Amino acid sequence: MASVNIAGHEVQINEEGFMTDPSEWNEDIAGFLAGQIGIDALTEEHWKVIRFLREDYAEQGETATLRRVSTSAGVPTKQLYELFPKKPARKMAYVSGLPKPKGCV
Repeated sequence: MASVNIAGHEVQINEEGFMTDPSEWNEDIAGFLAGQIGIDALTEEHWKVIRFLREDYAEQGETATLRRVSTSAGVPTKQLYELFPKKPARKMAYVSGLPKPKGCV
């Protein structure tokens, strides 16, 4: 694990760049990470997904899959691909400061 400075905060990341301690995450970090993957600005729709993921992670202890986000958060899969183009499950977890979902390549 490495320690890096993201948006003025020291955080721990793994070899793939995912944060390893969700408690180190904040909204400034989310905005920075979104920019790193080509999302210029986080909209309210992005925040709905991010908030769901973080709340679900706190309850379940693992990052929700794309299917779970779609069914439980009520965000259609097509919209998730529009919000987080190409590999949305991976990108949603990354911006949310959570581990990569199981089964995600």
